[in-house]
Amino acid sequence: MVLPIYAYGSPVLRKECEEIEEGNDISELLANMFETMYNSQGVGLAAPQIGKAIRLFIVDASPFAEEEPENEEEAKNFEILKNFKKVFINPIIEEEEGQEWNFSEGCLSIPGIREDVLRKSIITISYFDENWEFHEEKFAGIAARIIQHEYDHVEGVLFTDYMNPLKKRLMKKKLTDISKGKVDVSYRMSFPSK
Repeated sequence: MVLPIYAYGSPVLRKECEEIEEGNDISELLANMFETMYNSQGVGLAAPQIGKAIRLFIVDASPFAEEEPENEEEAKNFEILKNFKKVFINPIIEEEEGQEWNFSEGCLSIPGIREDVLRKSIITISYFDENWEFHEEKFAGIAARIIQHEYDHVEGVLFTDYMNPLKKRLMKKKLTDISKGKVDVSYRMSFPSK
């Protein structure tokens, strides 16, 4: 079932999320989240974006693998992204390392706005998958960035929080319009009550 995406200004997007009790059956929720993410052409979706303040997000980076690689290193990364579909339950970023790099990020909860965000290039994250198997893994490049962006959601952080104050002031009207439902999107959204 396709669920509405909660828009900027929704209080749930600012909550530090609760852990999910180990062993809980969330298979139906996951199926709905993947359907919702694909319906809105996203590459990641966190539970707060569908109104649930729980530590859960999903990613599918395969759209990035459709781009044309510019060199051998990029070709290797794109090969990884082609099959990069994962579920992260109760994630904890253990370490961020490597060079910081800028990349233009967007968010289904903040449609029509993209902004360069500076993030570390390598992360180590511990999490449970959809079968409640524990993992601690290292990710780099675009995969790490998608994870960092979605992880921020379960911490109550949005990519607009990384904007400098002047840029944020310039975006204020756009952000206010989004929270009021004055936005044209091809997917269902839930807007904060007035």
